[in-house]
Parts: sequence; structure tokens; C-alpha cells
Amino acid sequence: MYPNLYYAFNDFFGVEWNWLKIFNSFGFFVALAFIAAAWILTLELKRKQGLSLLVHTEQKIMVGAPASITELFTNFILGFLLGFKIIGAIVIPDALNDPQGFILSSKGSTLFGMLIGLLFTGLKWWEKNKQKLKNPEERVIRIWPHDRVGDIVIYAALFGFAGAKVFDNLEHWDSFVSDPIGSLISFSGLTFYGGLICAATALYFYARKNKIPFVHLCDAAAPGLMLAYAVGRIGCQVAGDGDWGILNSALISNQEGSLIPAKVEEVNNIIAANHTFYADQFATFKSVQSLHIEPFWGLPKWLFGYNYPHNVVNEGIAFTGCTGNYCHYLPISVFPTPFYETIMATIIFFILWSFRRKINVAGRMFAIYLIFNGAERFLIEKIRVNSKYSIFGFHPTQAELISSLLVIIGIVLYWYAPKIKIKKHQLA
Repeated sequence: MYPNLYYAFNDFFGVEWNWLKIFNSFGFFVALAFIAAAWILTLELKRKQGLSLLVHTEQKIMVGAPASITELFTNFILGFLLGFKIIGAIVIPDALNDPQGFILSSKGSTLFGMLIGLLFTGLKWWEKNKQKLKNPEERVIRIWPHDRVGDIVIYAALFGFAGAKVFDNLEHWDSFVSDPIGSLISFSGLTFYGGLICAATALYFYARKNKIPFVHLCDAAAPGLMLAYAVGRIGCQVAGDGDWGILNSALISNQEGSLIPAKVEEVNNIIAANHTFYADQFATFKSVQSLHIEPFWGLPKWLFGYNYPHNVVNEGIAFTGCTGNYCHYLPISVFPTPFYETIMATIIFFILWSFRRKINVAGRMFAIYLIFNGAERFLIEKIRVNSKYSIFGFHPTQAELISSLLVIIGIVLYWYAPKIKIKKHQLA
């Protein structure tokens, strides 16, 4: 596992660049996911523009004016934060021993914060001064929906992360109650559906404000959302963020952390020896959940069961002689569900991408996305470890409830889509 980019570069290239510890592997892949989604969304919005489904809006801007106080102050703050935290993490001794803790603390380099802040301020002043006119003039520019992809991504990121965090704490209510502040600011624990729901709500109002037909925005975003999900799940797998499946009792870990075939009595002994750990893992289950599936067709063992050595959440048992963070591995293998989801989401992306030109009814592309997304997540939940609720004798997970609802909404939307009327004022 690679908790942060330092471990990845050290393994692949043999270099020891401590400053890379500040870049969490999961966060790195989330960033790539947003970039991938933005790229696909831009292509789709341009395609829909070519079909005359989208129009531009006009906006007045001032050309040739010097940098405003607000612009200079904003650039100073951004530069200060960069110097205070990012460069501070490099120059302050031991800061990178716990990069997440350092980022969330008040520690940093004031000197480099001020220097980089002043540099950013000077660059903004210089940039605007080059474009300054003797008599600044007001101009009207056209802005197409694809020009707003940057804003759309920022809104999706802010409200998506907030929603993912809120839904995760609802799913793990006991942990939230015991440590509400720590649960809210922790980098771990994000629920995809919470992010999807909150981001979609925010973008609905954004689209209305900027006269973008929301149904066309959803259709354009559908393939990109699926690709982003596939890339994001790579981050879960690489970092070992606890987002894994139930036990595969066919494989256990030896003292070196390598996977070896297991016997039933060996598995039972490990569960008994680590009773507290597994009781916590399966707290909302009646018993420890496991399947016994041995590797076949010559495929690598880790595809069937993985023990997530050096996982970012420090779960399992510690390697002998290893101290500090990221020293744990799982004693019994679990199904690597993030990898399974990456494969399924990638396949769904290509299905959506190949059919996008053939679906001419607004809303149906997004309906198909909802159906595929919900079905994929519902199926994977059957071998995942998630908190279960008790509802009228049923024991679903939060993701099973939401994914089922998404499938139903997708089916209804597919049927209702031809009746959707796009308001004329949105296309004016």
C-alpha cells in the first residue's frame, strides 16, 4: 500500500523525497478523478452545444483596469497558505511524520507564508499592469456552458466533500458522537452517495442561475461521473482506506505479511485471537462475515483476497519491528472491493460513452447512469463491510438503500424523460 506519494516514489524509483509525504495517495487519485470528469464533461457540453441544445450567456467585464484590492488580497492569502503549509511542511523538522495532523494544525512557516504571499500579490499586479489601458473599457463577452466547467468542478468538489463527510458520519454515528470534531476534520471516511446527492443539489441551483438546462448538464456529466468513480476507487485500493470487503477465509497472512492458503481452524484461531478487532469491524452484523473462494485460472491471489499491508487507516496487526504510522496489515484477507468497483465502473463508462450519441431523449443518459451506478453499488455491497440498519426486520446498509432508490429513480426517469419540457427562458 502507498499511504502517500512518498511511499510510491520510494518503491518505484528508489528515491526518498520526504516532501511527497504531504500528498495523500487517496487525495491524489481524487484529484485525478475530478480532472477526468472535467475533461469528459467539457467534451460532452461542446458536443451538445454543436447540437444547438445549449446557448451562451453574456457577461460584462472591465478590460484594462489595474488589479483591485480584492484581487491582490485574494492572491496574497492563497500564496500565504501555500508557503505556510506546503513549504512549511518541508522546512519544519518532523512535520512530515504526521502530514495530515500537520495540515490540520496551526503549525506552519510564517516566513515562507509571507514571502510566497507577497510573490503571488506581485505577480497579479504585474499581470494586470501589462493589460492596463489608459481608459479602461467595459466589454460584453459570451460564456458557453463548457466555459463554466471550472466553476462546476469547484462546486462539485466543495459540496461533494461536505456531503460525503456528513453521510459518512451518519453511517458511523457512534464514532461521530464519541469524537465529533475529529470525525468531521478527519481525512478518512467519505461516502460517495452523500457527495453525489449534495453536489447534484448545489449544481442544480448553479445551473438555474446560469441558464444551463439541468437535464442536459446531467446527461453530459453521466459518463464523466462514472469515469471519476473508477479513478477514485483506485485511490481507495492504493491507500488501503478501509473501504474493503468481507473476509475471504481462503487466505491468511503469515508473520511477514504475505498471503498463504488457510485452513478452517487457522482462520478460527485468528478471529479468536483478534476478537476485539473483528467485533468492531462487524459490529452491526450478527457474526463475522466471510466467504471461502480460492484463487483460480492462474489469476494473482490478491484479486481474491488482500491483506492491505501498510494501510493508511492503521487497521489490523502490526509488522514486527515496524514503528510509527502505516505499520499494519490484515491477518485474514478481505475481498479488494475497490478494485472490483474500478473494473465495473470502467466498463460502465465505456458503455455510456459508446451509446451517448444514440440517445436523443434528454434525461435518458442520466437515467441509464443512475440504473447502472445503483445496480453496481448494490451488488458490491453484498461483499462489503458497512454499517447495517435495522428497518422492519430488514438489515440494509446506507449504500444499499440509496443505490436501490437510484435504480428506481433511473427507471422512472427513463420512462418520464420524453415528457420533460425545457423552459424556454433557459435557452434564451
